[in-house]
Amino acid sequence: MTFSIVARCATTGQFGAATATSSIAVGARVVHCVAGAGAVLTQHRTDPRLGQRGLALLASGCSAQQTVDALVASTPHAHWRQIAVVDAAGRSAAFSGARTRPEMSEAAADNACAIGNILANARVPAAMLWRFQNQPTAPLAERLMCALEEGLAAGGERTPVRSAHLTVVDTETFPLVDLRVDWHDQPVAELRALWKRYAPEMGAFVLRALDPDDPRSVPSP
Repeated sequence: MTFSIVARCATTGQFGAATATSSIAVGARVVHCVAGAGAVLTQHRTDPRLGQRGLALLASGCSAQQTVDALVASTPHAHWRQIAVVDAAGRSAAFSGARTRPEMSEAAADNACAIGNILANARVPAAMLWRFQNQPTAPLAERLMCALEEGLAAGGERTPVRSAHLTVVDTETFPLVDLRVDWHDQPVAELRALWKRYAPEMGAFVLRALDPDDPRSVPSP
C-alpha cells in the first residue's frame, strides 16, 4: 500500500525519491539511491535486496530498463514485486508484477518515474509525475516533496498513510537529504515540516563533513 516517486535532477545530476505508505518505516525498505549511478524503488511485498541489486547493476553500466529486466529475471517472486528505476542518463523504467494489488499504476518520463499499489485510484502516480515536472527549476528535494503531497491530494492509498520518506543523494557517499517519519497520523505533512526545518541547514551539515574548519559548517541556532 505504497505510492512513490524516484527521480534525477537534469541540472545537478542528483538522485532522489519520496515515498509514503500505511505501514511503519517505509524509508527502511523502499528507496535505494547512489550518487552518480541511479536510484531504485522496490515495493509491494517489498524485497529490499532488489534495491541493492539494482544499484549494483546501475553502477556496472546497465540502463534503467536493463536493470528492471535483470531484477525481474533474477527473483522467483517477480509477480509480487513493483519496481521503478532511474539511471545516470535520466532514463526511467518500471515493472508491476501480475499479483500487484489494484488499484496500481505507473507513470514514467525522462528523469522521473512514479508507481503505486493499493491506491485510492489509478491516477495517483500520474498526478505525482505531473507535479514533479511542473516546477523544473526547484531543488530536487522540493520537487519530490511536492510530488508526494500531490499523490496524497489525488487520493493516495486506500488506507491512511502512516510513514513517509524523502531522500536525495548528490556527490558524496552519504545522502544530502534523508528525512523519515516512521509512524504518524499525518506523515506527509510532518515530512514537509521536517524538510522546511532541514533545508536551510543542509549545506552546513555537508560542509562539516568535508571541511569542519569552515565557519559555515556550523548550522545556525
